[in-house]
Amino acid sequence: MARFTIPRDVYFGENTIEELANVKGNKAFLVISGGSIKRNGSLANIEAHLAKAGIETYLFEGVEADPSDETVMKGVVAMNEFQPDIIIGIGGGSPIDAAKAMWIFYEDPEYTFEQAAIPFNLPQLRNKARFIAIPTTSGTGTEVTAFSIITNKETELKYPIADFNITPDMAIVDTNLAQSMPAPLVAHTGMDALTHSLEAYVSIMANELTDALAMKSIEMIQEHLVASFNGDTNARSKMHLSQCLAGMSFSNAILGIVHSMAHNTGKMFAIPHGCANAIYLPAAIRFNAEEAGEKYADIASRLGLKGTTTEERVSALIEFVEGLNRALQIPASLQEFGVPETEFLKNLDVIARGAVADPCTSTNPRAISVEQMKELFLTVYYGN
Repeated sequence: MARFTIPRDVYFGENTIEELANVKGNKAFLVISGGSIKRNGSLANIEAHLAKAGIETYLFEGVEADPSDETVMKGVVAMNEFQPDIIIGIGGGSPIDAAKAMWIFYEDPEYTFEQAAIPFNLPQLRNKARFIAIPTTSGTGTEVTAFSIITNKETELKYPIADFNITPDMAIVDTNLAQSMPAPLVAHTGMDALTHSLEAYVSIMANELTDALAMKSIEMIQEHLVASFNGDTNARSKMHLSQCLAGMSFSNAILGIVHSMAHNTGKMFAIPHGCANAIYLPAAIRFNAEEAGEKYADIASRLGLKGTTTEERVSALIEFVEGLNRALQIPASLQEFGVPETEFLKNLDVIARGAVADPCTSTNPRAISVEQMKELFLTVYYGN
């Protein structure tokens, strides 16, 4: 039996944050990262619509990239004092993921991160609050997913929280909010969305519903990502919707080794998540083609890429991804990104073991050993 879960309501398009004026509740706890959403007026607009609904707000700001367990627990303390009945994560993946984790421990103070990291093991939520997600970047899809990634501040190990309980109740995908992203962020988040869709499409958990969403997202990315990077406003809007489709797909089909590799190197080598995915993706397609070649070839065919055989179409898909990376000014290897060779080699065993143990590896279409993972990392480091 397959299951498909997304938020009850997804509002999308221009000016959809106006829907906040119709939200029912008393107190909303808003979680953001930095000041850009304040400087461009988006936060004030959100607060104004909540005020129209008669909702009191509390702002928790300063969520870092790769949000830490320490930040989450600071948020929980503030939540316990404010007692919200609505939690709203606003921004990229970090503040929305942090807000999801805060929600867990606000609802159940006795719960632990170790328990939360066991897949599909969360307690029942929504006894105290409902959750609304408002993305301002076009990549993570976290506004429609059952995932939250939190980092242990002391060990730098990840707590990958996966449970349909933390799928938001409402997602507001306002395309206006994506217009102010700088070009590098457009590139990284766009390739993150492409990775979500490609990995979901070949996942061992894929099904007809997830395939449809993933393929539509891939087609939209082919058409709009480079134009979005170059500043086209309509393309920015289309990419904001495309990443949401990708999020719906991978939340239900899960992911693969590209994300496993990115999860275990992003923090260590200071590589933005979407950039890491983009660097790893071509090599992962080549590795996975032994088991997923037909599905990759199907993607290539639907995109109109060259080739008549499976092998030719897989190669064309890899060339397509590499061409996007070049157009988006993304490095072709970890070495080109600037990861020091001595630092990489010193940590190779650790990152390979971590990537194989990552939950995303369990749904990858081809099994991988630690030695194979090391070889894959070496290939991507040197770009050969």
